[in-house]
Parts: sequence; structure tokens; C-alpha cells
Amino acid sequence: MQYDGMAWGIGLLALLAIWVAARILLNGSWFFGWLRGTLGLLLVAVAAVIVTLALDLGTYSAVPADKPLVTIGFEADGPQRYRVNLLQGGTEHTVSLDGDLWQLDVRLLQWKGLAALIGLEPGYRLEKLTGRYLSMEQQQQSLSTKVALSQSRYGIDLWHWLRMGNSDLYVFDPQARRVNYLPMANGAVYTISLAATGLLVHPLNLAAEQALKNWQ
Repeated sequence: MQYDGMAWGIGLLALLAIWVAARILLNGSWFFGWLRGTLGLLLVAVAAVIVTLALDLGTYSAVPADKPLVTIGFEADGPQRYRVNLLQGGTEHTVSLDGDLWQLDVRLLQWKGLAALIGLEPGYRLEKLTGRYLSMEQQQQSLSTKVALSQSRYGIDLWHWLRMGNSDLYVFDPQARRVNYLPMANGAVYTISLAATGLLVHPLNLAAEQALKNWQ
């Protein structure tokens, strides 16, 4: 809810910038006309960037308190092929994954400075799910088995830009979290939660417990 509200708030700021730009561009008095035109177009461009950033922030969810980020379940759909059910909040979707092991990558967007002081909650986004074979020969011969779980709209990816530029803009702290390879098994269900040390995986049923026991 917080990230939806932020997206709407930033969107309203963008609309305000567009309104100011329109007043400048449509003003009948063209004293310093070239300056007015340049400033107006600049405000329109800034508004467009703000809108797309708002849409990108809207793809994140607030980290739930005392609840898992996601529940992930596996159902066999053939030899070394699984239907993977992901339950995130009230949203559920299903993907297919090949292999014997699974790995989950999660984006984490922490706040710092004034944003942290006013109590903005950290956000997260599931990034990708990766499958892997135990057999090195199978792994080398297989195609990449990766499933994207989310994507940024219109090519605007704030988290990626901050990570690539090694920047935080004094507000953001973009982090990456990962569940390293664990076994897939028919009927196994796991929950993934966020802790200070990283992502914690908890087996939710006997099939998951047995899969982890055999893996260890």
C-alpha cells in the first residue's frame, strides 16, 4: 500500500510539473520566448521521468512484518520439470522450472537519511527464479533455465541504475538478496522471509523437510 501511495504522490507531482510547463508554453507574452520554451520543455521531460520512476516504485511491495515475503511450492510436471507456485501477499502465479535445484533472487530497496527518519518501510521485489541440474553434464547441455518474476516498465529501472552507478542519492539503499540453490521436490512447500542476515527459508511441510534432509 505504501508503494502504491508513493507512486500516486509522485504522479501528482509530475502532473503539477506538466501544468506549470503548460502555463509557461502557452503564455501569450513571449518575452524571453526561447527561454520560456526551453524551460517548459525541460519541465515536461522532468515530469515524464518522474512518472516513469513512480511506475517503477509501484512494482515494489512493502516488506511485511512477521510474515514471509513469498511462499513457494513445487509440483512435478515430468522428469526434472516442476510447476512452481509463488504466493506473494494475496497474489499467486505459476511458472515452470527445469532441473533439480532452485535459486531465488530478490531485490531490496532500503531507505536512508530523511526517508528512514520519517518511517518509510523498505520495499522488495522478486527478481528471478533459476533452476539447476545436479549433473554437470546435464547442466552444460541444457538451456538456461531462468524465469523473470518481474520487470521495470518503459526501461526505467531505478534499483539497477543505483547499483550500476554505486549511488544512493542520499535516500536509497539498493540491495540484492538470494536464496542459494536448494532441492526441488514434488509437493514441497517453503516460505522465504527477510532477516538481518539475509533470506531465511523454512520448510512448510514434510516433503520440503525430507528434501532438505536428503540434500544436506
